[in-house]
This record gives sequence, C-alpha cells and structure tokens, in this order.
Amino acid sequence: MADQFSRQPYIAGAYDDGDENTGWGRDPPSVVTSKAAPVTTTNVIGGRVLARIRPGTEVAGGFFRMCVLTAKALKQPFEWREFIWNGWFLMRVSLLPTIAVSIPETVLLIFTLNLLLAEIGAADVSGAGAAIGAVTQLGPIVTVLVVAGAGGTAICADLGARTIREEIDALEVLGIDPIHRLVLPRVVASTIVAVLLNGLVVAVGLGGGYLFSVYLQNVSSGAYLSTLTALTGLPEVVIAFIKAATFGLIAGLVGCYRGLIVRGGSKGLGTAVNETVVLCFIALFAVNAALTTIGVRFGTGR
Repeated sequence: MADQFSRQPYIAGAYDDGDENTGWGRDPPSVVTSKAAPVTTTNVIGGRVLARIRPGTEVAGGFFRMCVLTAKALKQPFEWREFIWNGWFLMRVSLLPTIAVSIPETVLLIFTLNLLLAEIGAADVSGAGAAIGAVTQLGPIVTVLVVAGAGGTAICADLGARTIREEIDALEVLGIDPIHRLVLPRVVASTIVAVLLNGLVVAVGLGGGYLFSVYLQNVSSGAYLSTLTALTGLPEVVIAFIKAATFGLIAGLVGCYRGLIVRGGSKGLGTAVNETVVLCFIALFAVNAALTTIGVRFGTGR
C-alpha cells in the first residue's frame, strides 16, 4: 500500500527521454506559484469596511439564531415555574418606575392639551385628546422606557451573571437547553409584563387626566367622560396592546442575548447592560413609529 502512493524523487534531466523508470515521465511536475495580490486603495478601503461591519453582522446573525431557537423551544414543555418567578421579578422592578414616570407625563400632556383647547374654545373635548394621547402615545412610550430601562437590563444582568459564573456551560454539559430553560420563560414574562404595564399606564393617564382637567382646569366632568371615545376606539386599543407586546418581546430577546454572550467579567457585564438599554431604545422607538403609522391608517379617527 505504501508503494502504491509513493513517487520517485525528482532527477534532473530525466523528463525528456520518456523513461518511466527514471522519473515521472516526459512532463515535469507542475509547480504552483502564488503571487501576492497587489495592494490598492480599493483593497485597503474594502478591508477596513469589512473589519468595521463584521462584528455587527456577527451580532445580528447570533441574535437571529437565538430568536429562531427560542421559537423552536415553544414546541417543548413550558417552564411554568421559571416563567412565574421571572414575571413576578419583572413586575416588581418595573411597577414603581412605571407609576413614577406615567404620573408626570400625564400631567404634562393633559396640561398642555387643555391650554391649547381653551385657546380655541374647545375645552369640553379635552377627554378626546386625553384618550388618544394616553392610549396611542403615553402608554407605549412609558412602556418603552420602563421595559428597556428596568426589565431588559434586569434580564441581561441576571443571565450575564450566570454566564460569568459558567452556569450556562454547566447546563449544557448536563444536557439542559439554556434557550428552553432560561430564555423562553423570560421572553414570555417580559411580553406579558409589558402588556400589563401598558394597561396600567393608560389607566393612570385617563384617571390623572380626569382629576387634573376637572378639579384644576375647571373642565366639565360630563364633557370629559362623554368625549373619551370620540377619537379612540377598539382599533387604537388593540394596536396599543400590540405595541406593548412587541416592546416586551424585543426587550426580552435583546436582554437575553446580551446576557448570554457577555465576556470580560464584571466590567463586560456592565458594558452589556448599557448596550442593552441603547439597543432596546433604538429598536423600540423604531417599532413604535411603524405601528403608530399603522394605527393612524386604520384608526377610528380616520
């Protein structure tokens, strides 16, 4: 077998006589020579551009892969205990910030709106403005701030600490899927908590608007209540809760992904938490703009 794959050594001058016993025959062995690519401005710029965009594309690819694996994990039995614990945890860290942000935002919105309506003699329709503002904008925006600033960072910090302590690797060694065990319950909990927070913000907005308008700006109570549904109907409410669910889903996915890929110890964990806030804000405000456009297109006031 060794003789079958062995070849005779190169012998100078043995390639023109056709003697098979003195070498490989008439033709000499081909020698592959490689030439270095010329260094041009285009190659340099292209290399720098690729070096710049490669980390971003790798992150986007990893995030998409985690989203696909999370969707596939829905086929397996759901981790209800992990879901309940994380839902309670997210509600606990998000409830007080939601109330603290929604009350001043409501006062500012209703106060400015009532001043404008009083200038044109339409203070009696302040309920319509309060409803459309609280349902379509105030609720989703406050949900964005709280879910990204409190919920997403809490998820990232939790999973990031587990990653640094090598708990994720230990789960994989034991044959436990971290996506199914840790990521999916947190994503579902974040989605549901965001919907509940949106309902809380809308309720606080409408109630605070009523108290502020009736008792501080002398708007008629009956007029305020009767005009609540003038511009706000079922389509606006449905789109508002779709927004909230989408915000919670995105915040949960981003927080989980950044927590799972954290590197560099405590310093890397702090950087990952900060990046989670920035990425969530960018993504959620973009989604809010897109869904608001859809709401205007198919809304009640169209």
